[in-house]
Amino acid sequence: MPFNPAQAIDLSAIAEAAKNPPPPPGAASYVAHLDQANFNATMQLSVKHPVILVMYSGKDASERGMLDILENIANNANGAFLLAEADIDTLPELAQQFGIQAVPTVLAVIAGQLAPLFQGTRDAAEVQAVLGQVLQAAQQAGLTGRAAPVSVDDKVEDPRFDAANAAMESGNFDLAVAEFEKILEATPADPEAKIGRSQAAFLARVAKLSDPAKILLAADENPDDLDAQLAAADVEMAQRGAVNAFARLIAFISGHFGDARDTARVRLLELFDTIGPDSPEVQQARRELTAALF
Repeated sequence: MPFNPAQAIDLSAIAEAAKNPPPPPGAASYVAHLDQANFNATMQLSVKHPVILVMYSGKDASERGMLDILENIANNANGAFLLAEADIDTLPELAQQFGIQAVPTVLAVIAGQLAPLFQGTRDAAEVQAVLGQVLQAAQQAGLTGRAAPVSVDDKVEDPRFDAANAAMESGNFDLAVAEFEKILEATPADPEAKIGRSQAAFLARVAKLSDPAKILLAADENPDDLDAQLAAADVEMAQRGAVNAFARLIAFISGHFGDARDTARVRLLELFDTIGPDSPEVQQARRELTAALF
């Protein structure tokens, strides 16, 4: 049977993410800043979707990193939950009501029920994993609503991406790669362009693949064939999930040296970009890659 990328669940998800990327900071926010006036109304939203409540001290600059992680995850989740931030320095009675003894303290509110999650700082992978469990619990409780963005600023739209986004929407992934590369030529460190180019390149490669079973068999029979491993990793990314694709390339990197190893490493980093740096799978694979390289 010919390989139809439209039937690959993971590929479809990546394609949708590429066509509808998370809004840039300021364009759409799923972060509510609490005060006495909006606290009750914000908590009541938990009957529609999860609310993640974080209590912190605005006087402690060291907590900003934890807030940045939570805000990034919330905005990338595009309404899967609402992040509600409460500064206990301006809301001391709230801290007393909840018995807060350490900051930051992160809690989940689902259908009006409060569940403590963690105190202190965590890395992005740990936070992503904890919030993933919260979202799963919310789905099991029948909460399937989406949070509305707190603010939208259409002026933040970046016209540099118009041509690339149009190409992605039309399914012309080769053209999208070329358009993203134009942006990268002018601004090599642009993270959005880098991620967009990786997503478009992956979709372009997968759209040209045929007979995935044959590709996987060839790779298994020829573990030293770089091209075979790269093609098989694309198939696995599209059909079996990122973990399998990452493991295949890390195994190749671990057992090879020179240009082939570096080519596999670069492709692996591009695959990381297709699902985002905050993904738990990417965080784990980065640790495994480090071990393979050193």
